[in-house]
Amino acid sequence: SKGSFEEDSQKQPAVGHWKTLMPSKGSKEEPETGCQDAGGVDETQSTEQLNVSRLRSSSVEIREKGSEFLKEELHKAQKELKLKDKECERLSKVREQLEQELEELTASLFEEAHKMVREANTKQAASEKQLREARGKIDMLQAEVTALKTLVITSTPSSPNRELHPQLQSPSKAVFRKGHGRNKSTSCTMISAANQNVTPEPVSHECREVDSILFAEFQAWKESPTLDKSCSFLDRIYREDVGPCLDFTKQELSELVRVAVEQNTLTIEPVASQALPAVKVSAEECGGPKKCALSGLPKICKHRIMLGDSGNYYYISPSCRARITAVCNFFTYIRYIQQGLVRQDVELMYWEVMRLRREMSLAKLGFYPSEM
Repeated sequence: SKGSFEEDSQKQPAVGHWKTLMPSKGSKEEPETGCQDAGGVDETQSTEQLNVSRLRSSSVEIREKGSEFLKEELHKAQKELKLKDKECERLSKVREQLEQELEELTASLFEEAHKMVREANTKQAASEKQLREARGKIDMLQAEVTALKTLVITSTPSSPNRELHPQLQSPSKAVFRKGHGRNKSTSCTMISAANQNVTPEPVSHECREVDSILFAEFQAWKESPTLDKSCSFLDRIYREDVGPCLDFTKQELSELVRVAVEQNTLTIEPVASQALPAVKVSAEECGGPKKCALSGLPKICKHRIMLGDSGNYYYISPSCRARITAVCNFFTYIRYIQQGLVRQDVELMYWEVMRLRREMSLAKLGFYPSEM
C-alpha cells in the first residue's frame, strides 16, 4: 500500500558520500571536495524522489487496474451465481412436479388395480350364477324335449291321446285339482286342445280343398322353417290372424301380450277363489276378478296372465283367454315343426296349420268353448 511504501522509503538511508567534518592534514583540496559531495548528494536525492514518484504512480495504476479487474470478476461471479440460483429453483420445481405426478400415478394405478379386481370378482360371480342357471335350464329343457318327443310320438294335435291329456276327458272323469295351474305358452297346446276340441268334427265329414297359394307359401317355409315374420307365410298369418286376434281395447297391454307370446314368456294361471292378487300395479291396469284388463269391460275373470318374470298379473276374461290361447297354440305348433318334433306329411301339417288359423279366426269373432 501507499502508506507502507512511504514508510519504507523514509526508513532507507540516503545514498551518497559522507562529508568529512575534520579535514586531514596536508590536504589542500578539501573545500572543492566538499562541494562536489554536496552536488552528488542532491542529484542522488532528486533521482530517488523521481523513482519514488514513479513507483507511486505505477502502484496507483496497478491498484486501480486490479480493483477494476476484481470488480469485473465479482460482477461475473454474481451473474453466474444468479443463473445457478435460477437453475436450482427451476430444477427444484421440476423435481416437485415429478414427485407429485409420480404420487398421482401410483395412486391411480392402485385404484385401477383395485377396480379391476372388483370387476373381475363381480364378473366371476355373475358368470358362476349364469352357469348354474344355464345348467338348470338345460336340465329343464332336456326333460321338456323328452316329454315333447313322447307326446309327438304318441299323440298329434289332430288326433290327441286322451290318456296323456286328462283335460280331454269328460268333466265327470276329470280329476279336480285344487290350487293354481301354471302353464307357459309352450304348453298352451294341451290346454287349448282340451277346451277347443271337446267335440271335434270328424275330418272326413268336411269338404276341403287345398289353396295353391297358401300351400306353396307353407311349403317354402317348411324347407327352412323360421320364426321371422318377414317371410310370406308368417307375414300373411300375422296380418290376417295373429294381429286381429291380439288386437284388444288396451293397446299398450295388447302389444306387451303379443311380444310375450312371440318370445314364449307368457304365463296363464287359473284364479283361485281364496287367492289374493299379488300385483305391483294399480287395479285399473291389472283389472280384477270382475274386470278384464285387456278389454276394460266388467267380466268374470277366471284366469290371469303374467308377462315374463315381472310378477305383475293381469286378469282376463274367458273371451280374451280364448284369443290368447289360440295364438299360443299356433306358435307352439310351428315351433314344433321348426324343431323337427312333428313327423307328418307336409299336407297333414298344412291342414293342421289351417285348423289353428280357423281357431284364431273363431276366437277373434267371439266364439269360445263354455268351459273357458
